[in-house]
Amino acid sequence: MAGFGTTVGRPIYGRGPSPGLRFTVYAILSLVLMYLDQRARWSERIRYGLEAAAYPVQVAVNSPAATWHWLTDSFATRNSLRAQNLQLQQHAHELELANLRLQSLEQENARLRELRAALPPLAKSWLIAEVIGVEAVPLRQRLIINKGTHDGVHVNQAVVDGSGVLGQVVHVGPWSSEVILITDPEHALPVQITRNELRTIAVGSGSADELLLPYLAVNSDVKSGDVLTSSGLGGVFPAGFPVARVIGVRREANQLLAQVRAEPLGHIAAAREVLLIDFEPTHPAAPPSSAALIEGAEPVVAPAKTGSPSSESGSTRKGAAKGSAAAKRKNAAAAATPPAAAPAATPPKAGKP
Repeated sequence: MAGFGTTVGRPIYGRGPSPGLRFTVYAILSLVLMYLDQRARWSERIRYGLEAAAYPVQVAVNSPAATWHWLTDSFATRNSLRAQNLQLQQHAHELELANLRLQSLEQENARLRELRAALPPLAKSWLIAEVIGVEAVPLRQRLIINKGTHDGVHVNQAVVDGSGVLGQVVHVGPWSSEVILITDPEHALPVQITRNELRTIAVGSGSADELLLPYLAVNSDVKSGDVLTSSGLGGVFPAGFPVARVIGVRREANQLLAQVRAEPLGHIAAAREVLLIDFEPTHPAAPPSSAALIEGAEPVVAPAKTGSPSSESGSTRKGAAKGSAAAKRKNAAAAATPPAAAPAATPPKAGKP
């Protein structure tokens, strides 16, 4: 029993091959594997298969970190793109404003060039003024400009733009002035038709796009499309300034006067800069002095002091009488009605608001 007990109690692993045999087998197996790996590259194939099998595990292990980095980069890129987009929008807005300012300066430069080109050769001095106020109602058509007595503006000074006559100064302040437009119902301007030199008077209608010619006879030679220019009478505008274009003529058999409408050539409703002109009084084409028309006589020059005071005063009175007579003859000739126009009523004073 004791012998059987010792035999049954021995461990099972002790029954395997001896360590020396194991070492020999493992060594031979290693040499065979090394030889096959050297010849057939089995290790690379095994490594390739293991890497393929381990890739999903690597991806699963690395996914949280990769997802976090992707989210971080996405938000950073989005914020960067948003900031860049905002910067580009601001830059585009600045460019639009600069473009608008450039267009405004180009338009203003073009208007100033038109004003400069509109100056007649008899202009003594000129002044550019900016419109700061507009009064456009049917009974009053006025402009307020930013020039006054400190800038040399005076009453009855001619006001034009690059296209034609606008009006004249009626009130002057220290730093601003009021201009009555030719479309004001209280304004009358002596004009003539360029086609046949027929003279008449253009009266404001109270509308910025219309003038009236109420003193033309029904048989007057006037038609649509005729251009009206200043006639040189009235003491404000010289002859030849463009004023308006006839847009409508209506004749009725039972009326003595034709109903003629004209459209101003100047930019009455859109004027932003205007030109104030003083004319050279010695120029042949200059308008007559307003003071001489108001007084009814031409200026009288006193003779040199060569005699007694009584003789000097007598000569002065004789010169004044001659000047007054000449002025009366001149005014009578200017006020004579043309053969084609026979107005029944007395026209308003020319060139005066």
